[in-house]
Amino acid sequence: MDDAQPLRTVSALDVFLAFLRQGLTAFGGPVAHLAYFRREFVEKRRWLSESAYADLLALCHFLPGPASSQMGMAIGLRQAGLAGALAAFAGFTLPAAAAMIAFALYAPNLSRLYGEGWIHGLKIAAAAVVLQAVVQMARTLAVGPVRAGMAIGAAAGLIVAQSPMAQIGALVAGGLFGLALLREAPTGVAADDPHETVDRTSAVIALGLFGLLLVGLPVLANLLQNPGLGMASVYYRTGSLVFGGGHVMLPLLEREIVDRRWLDLDTFLMGYGVVQALPGPLSSFAGFVGAAQRYGPGGVTGGLIALFSIFLPSLLLVTGVLPFWDRLKREGWARGVLAGVGATVVGLLAAALWDPVLTETIRRPADWALVAAAFVFLQVAKMPPWLVVIGFAVATGLFLR
Repeated sequence: MDDAQPLRTVSALDVFLAFLRQGLTAFGGPVAHLAYFRREFVEKRRWLSESAYADLLALCHFLPGPASSQMGMAIGLRQAGLAGALAAFAGFTLPAAAAMIAFALYAPNLSRLYGEGWIHGLKIAAAAVVLQAVVQMARTLAVGPVRAGMAIGAAAGLIVAQSPMAQIGALVAGGLFGLALLREAPTGVAADDPHETVDRTSAVIALGLFGLLLVGLPVLANLLQNPGLGMASVYYRTGSLVFGGGHVMLPLLEREIVDRRWLDLDTFLMGYGVVQALPGPLSSFAGFVGAAQRYGPGGVTGGLIALFSIFLPSLLLVTGVLPFWDRLKREGWARGVLAGVGATVVGLLAAALWDPVLTETIRRPADWALVAAAFVFLQVAKMPPWLVVIGFAVATGLFLR
């Protein structure tokens, strides 16, 4: 029996306030966010049943985009329609996004005041966080010889061929291998679906708009020679290809932003380290990159363009796919594609761990020991990422001034 309370009227304001609380308190990354959501919206508020929550979770892992942010949008969409989805996005993202944009504006002054040692500590902690993500994702997404082999092959190929197109090609290849070899992979989703929240016409419009923007934004930016549109096209494309959560955004954005010389790699990795110490979605890191980069508007405007563009694909995909999900999730071919893409994502993140994270972070042999120590604090001692990030930034800031 469905123990949710669908008859209770939930307004967009209710959704915003509920997710604002999560945005202020949900530390620990995507996996922790999903646990917080379950406790808040299944156990406490009873907006969803256990089975309905599991069903939405499966959908958000199936789609490209940051899983915890998509899950928030899906919950908001179910409760208060499109306004609810937007309210959930705003509430969950606003605190971390505001902090990251502010940090981008004031980081140069902090470097002058406190030296570069604390930046190195942030990069050390970021390397350990990515290593932990690789290990945890491999345990669930690269299980068995077929998926492990796909992950290793993707990592080796992407270390050699470093480009956005190579990453896209690897994801497509992973989906095709999964379709051929992993059709019986379990989905882990529930059979029940409490109620539809989006009509088919709106869903088709959302999917059409998703494809139109993916193809049309780069063309329009080139025709108009508009830096703001150029920025939007890059971040929108990144948001459309992030399979596996916020950590996977690191290699995709690095290839798009650093390789274009819009931002130097040290600043890029510094921002990635800082976002680990904040509550809310890791993808708010895009606000830092957009505000700090040298191309386009920059500042607050650039940060807002980056944030909106990187999250917009998730909003359109959740809105467009939700009405068709109940039928799709039972198809063997869909399970196979999802399993193949998931294994490839592990390889993609492992390649990014090596280059640029470790190659740019390790300056001396002692840095290997620092990365290992940070990993032990995260993986073995189970210390929260924000505490490890702050601790290493302070420690290296004091000793490497």
